[in-house]
Amino acid sequence: MNKHLLSTAILIASSALPLWASAETVKVEMTAKEVDIAIDNAGTTHRMWTYDGAIPGPVVRVKQGDLVQFTLHNHPDNGNSHSMDFHAAQVDVLEEFAETNPGDSKSYEFQANYPGVFVYHCGAESMAEHISRGMYGVIIVDPAEGYSADYPKPDREYLLVQGDLFQEGTSAEDITQGINWEASLINGKIFHYDPVHDPNASLTLEAMPGERVRIFFVNASINDAAALHPIAGIWDRVWDNGNPKNISYGVQTVDIAPAHGMVLDLVPPADRASNNAIVDHRMKHALSGAITVLMTHEDADPEKGRNGLLILR
Repeated sequence: MNKHLLSTAILIASSALPLWASAETVKVEMTAKEVDIAIDNAGTTHRMWTYDGAIPGPVVRVKQGDLVQFTLHNHPDNGNSHSMDFHAAQVDVLEEFAETNPGDSKSYEFQANYPGVFVYHCGAESMAEHISRGMYGVIIVDPAEGYSADYPKPDREYLLVQGDLFQEGTSAEDITQGINWEASLINGKIFHYDPVHDPNASLTLEAMPGERVRIFFVNASINDAAALHPIAGIWDRVWDNGNPKNISYGVQTVDIAPAHGMVLDLVPPADRASNNAIVDHRMKHALSGAITVLMTHEDADPEKGRNGLLILR
């Protein structure tokens, strides 16, 4: 083969390589911990079941095509078996997602084939009880091609996970049926980022006027959808499941099913300070904890929503 034909063949072969050619192996370890944890801004504690002692659990962020090598440790002091169900994985429910007894560990791997925002949660029996007690979190799979005209780079990014709170002592059967439901949790607390409805709330989301604010939202509630609306604003763009191909423009409210996620961009006015309330418009949820305030002003904290600070704790 002459040099010209060889060069052409190499060029064609290179252009045919998938964008996943730069995929990496990402190792993730978590420990299931049953702990007393604050569920409101006043410091009220409940006995909750968690990944690494926090609700939601650690944020896992990878690129499309990456190989995730995961290990779950079930702390020996726990009283229950636990497991890990990554919604971004395509594996065997009876093998990789099997329960792990206290003191034991479970490892498996999967390739993150689809971009988006995905929930992960415990699938041990009773699944409804394990999830509602706080055993959930988020894996973000960034698109292999990166940002684009249809998926622009944001100025700030925040992660919001909505979950349930049930009265302590409620049986697994009643939890499954929604009996003794008390409140909605946003990133583990009632009115976590809402000083309007809770004077004990010390945190809000922040941005500067005109900045593109990206919300990664996952609904970890066990039964109810979330009707997500930015009061005093409109979602500039919405990506169903967080996949850049699933795009909608100018949306007032999106319905996000249990165990589902979306990515939503909000662009507040550039010429003034303003405030938005990101709310689950099902009033039962909103007025029981599912309101998040975004404050937009020139003195916005430069660290919030940047450099991996997606969850304010």
